[in-house]
Amino acid sequence: MTVQLVGDEPSPIGPGTLGRRLVVQVAATVAIVAALIALVSFVAMRTIVVQRTDSQLADILSRQPSAPYDSSTTSGSRGPHGSGGLPGMPVGGIIVESSGGAELGAILTRAGWIPLSDSVVDHIITSGTDSITTVDVPAYGKYRFEATTVNGTTSAVGLPLSDADNIVSTVLWIELALAALAIAAAIAVTRVVVIRNLRPLHEVARVAAEVSRRELDRGEVDLSLRVPESNADPSNEVGRVGLALNTMLGNVESALAARQASETKVRQFVADASHELRNPLAAIRGYAELTRRGREDLPEDTQFAMGRIESESERMSKLVEDLLLLARLDNGPSLQLTEVELTDLVANATADAQVAGPDHEWDVEVPDEMVVVKADRFRIHQVIANLLANARTHTPAGTHVTAGVRVDGLYAIVSVVDDGPGIAPDLLPKVFERFVRADVSRVRKSGQSTGLGLAIVAAVVQAHGGTVHVTSRPGRTVFEIRLRLA
Repeated sequence: MTVQLVGDEPSPIGPGTLGRRLVVQVAATVAIVAALIALVSFVAMRTIVVQRTDSQLADILSRQPSAPYDSSTTSGSRGPHGSGGLPGMPVGGIIVESSGGAELGAILTRAGWIPLSDSVVDHIITSGTDSITTVDVPAYGKYRFEATTVNGTTSAVGLPLSDADNIVSTVLWIELALAALAIAAAIAVTRVVVIRNLRPLHEVARVAAEVSRRELDRGEVDLSLRVPESNADPSNEVGRVGLALNTMLGNVESALAARQASETKVRQFVADASHELRNPLAAIRGYAELTRRGREDLPEDTQFAMGRIESESERMSKLVEDLLLLARLDNGPSLQLTEVELTDLVANATADAQVAGPDHEWDVEVPDEMVVVKADRFRIHQVIANLLANARTHTPAGTHVTAGVRVDGLYAIVSVVDDGPGIAPDLLPKVFERFVRADVSRVRKSGQSTGLGLAIVAAVVQAHGGTVHVTSRPGRTVFEIRLRLA
């Protein structure tokens, strides 16, 4: 059976996801390619424009007349060389001539030739007129100059590059706009493609996340959850992952079912054995107690043996009762839920513990107001008594033990704190497991601990929907039970 998951689904292209990395990488790749194309186009366009300007310069210089520049011409329609200037010179063109130490220059405008200042002419000549070059002419912009010498007169002709720069800039901006559109389109298309193609992988992730939230460590586990067959196609990579997850879930479900069946059999056996052992143990205890009447007439070793039989039968009866209680809790506890006032319960349990352990220092810290929970009074009393007995049994004489109750929001907290030697770090994670006992050196009276007291505490508290927690270090051990207030 396929179970569809519900709930909030993380974004397929959220922070840190594979989808976002793919979108970013594709966008970056497109941006780099677009930038390279724009750069190559810019360089090629500018080279073509400059070459075109150089060809125009060569064509103009090839038409240069042999007469020198007419220095008497200052303005008007007449230009260099006494008549219309150089044939083919466009508006904005510049000519500079140097002959016998005299340097003159003019720029062609729509109104005619206008002489250039001496500083501008000097700047053009000093910038280099030996070969074709680019010169930044003050107040006029960048020009492309080429020089030639005719009859002892050196003429440098310059054509403006402003129009060429405008054309190149326009083309560059167009390319940048197209690149931006290409990047935006790549992001949009990649986003759609990534979301669509990674949707099966997200379905697999959601199934795995749902399985991880289930409690697999105890009880019957429902693992009917599977990746849909459409996302478990072995012909593609994501489908193989989904199929592998389904296969793994099937194996885990079978293993958990076998484990549950085995645990059920063990629990049933423990329950049956505990129940059946109660009667013969009661009979043994009864007969052992009967021997007290004439025990003084028996030999000393027989008296000792009968005393040991009686004490061990009592201990075994307690162990059987604890095992039977745990078996019942495992099979579904039957609790007599009523409103229980915890302050009186803790005070009474502490008073009982003080009688049982007069060599300890006992204290009670409870609030003035009543703290009421919905619980089974007998079982909660048993839990508190077990914690107090645990503190009494595993700490030396003179240890100070404090039982307390406090309210934390919607919960009541019952705590038992002692200043004993503490719990060994390797034992702390498993203190609530069954048949776990401290080292003999930490137990005051050998044989008093069955290793089930704290297991009963955990089972009873869990049956009430509460939690139990322990922290320990040398000089301070704290057990805390959290129950919801009534």
